Amino acid sequence: MKTLPLDLGERSYPIYIGAGLLNQADLLKKHIAGSRVAIVTNATVAPLYLAKVRASLTSCQPIEVILPDGEEYKTLEVLNRIFDALLAARCDRRTTLIALGGGVIGDMAGFAAASYQRGVPFIQVPTTLLSQVDSSVGGKTGVNHPLGKNMIGAFYQPRAVVIDTDTLNTLPDRELASGLAEVIKYGLIRDPEFFAWLETNLDKLLARDAEALAFAIHRSCRNKAEVVAADERETGVRATLNLGHSFGHAIETGLGYGNWLHGEAIAAGMVMAADLSRRLGWLTAAETTRIEKLIKCARLPVRAPGTLSTARFLELMAVDKKVLNGRLRLVLLKRLGEAVVTDDYPRAELEATLASMREAA
Repeated sequence: MKTLPLDLGERSYPIYIGAGLLNQADLLKKHIAGSRVAIVTNATVAPLYLAKVRASLTSCQPIEVILPDGEEYKTLEVLNRIFDALLAARCDRRTTLIALGGGVIGDMAGFAAASYQRGVPFIQVPTTLLSQVDSSVGGKTGVNHPLGKNMIGAFYQPRAVVIDTDTLNTLPDRELASGLAEVIKYGLIRDPEFFAWLETNLDKLLARDAEALAFAIHRSCRNKAEVVAADERETGVRATLNLGHSFGHAIETGLGYGNWLHGEAIAAGMVMAADLSRRLGWLTAAETTRIEKLIKCARLPVRAPGTLSTARFLELMAVDKKVLNGRLRLVLLKRLGEAVVTDDYPRAELEATLASMREAA
């Protein structure tokens, strides 16, 4: 097991990474202060790992909240089921929520923890590659709205993140590839050596080589921990973690949540961001080709769906958390390994990217 610290002063916490961590009962227990625990999971993960987590928490009176699986259920209505269960069980402020699942469960359980009785402790136990390398770390929580993704939420840090890499053994291939989008992102925005490593080792990741996956997860979490420690509430550098997300969130919202996986939409969005960066003279054609090639090799889409017109894209992107004073700020690449947040781009160039980087309708 490796332990990465996320340094946030009094809100600091460890990120544990290793195989078989769900078998180590004391790992969870030492981050539970009270006698009550609520395990929030979904209908897919529960049959796989709920019993294992429950067995390690018998002294904590665990209750279970099993939600439907899918991005389309990341709503206020479904979130209310968590509150219903907590209230029915008369859970108090010392109740610890455990988020057992992927990014949707982590975001929803975290938001419930931030809101229930104005804040109770929670622990992230991510079971997908995407949640292990990204959404479980950093304290972003929330739900979607029909008009925009993740528009309702809160910054709320967990007490710990427990990443059991063995859970990836049951992850479908499509979900594994989706997680690789966020792994690639770290190489693009701040770690060019990691990007080069991914170009050489991507086949190992797709083949679920345990050593390669452990390295990629650790390197990704280290990158994210460093960024979050420097800018917890996204007032500066943390926004660069959203490379491709303005484009990708528009795809997810426009198609309907769940039609494309989050990582699939972000992958296409990163290619679009790279294309716009090239149009601005920041990336070379060779660099954009490298980016597109790596994402394609990860079995991810490199074009947005042709069913979304340029006008519809612009409409959806206008409802984005990075819009400031009516201007859409985008995360673009100055070069491989250096991202920038900017609203200083010609609208015509953005429209050219939106028009050219879509599949044929």
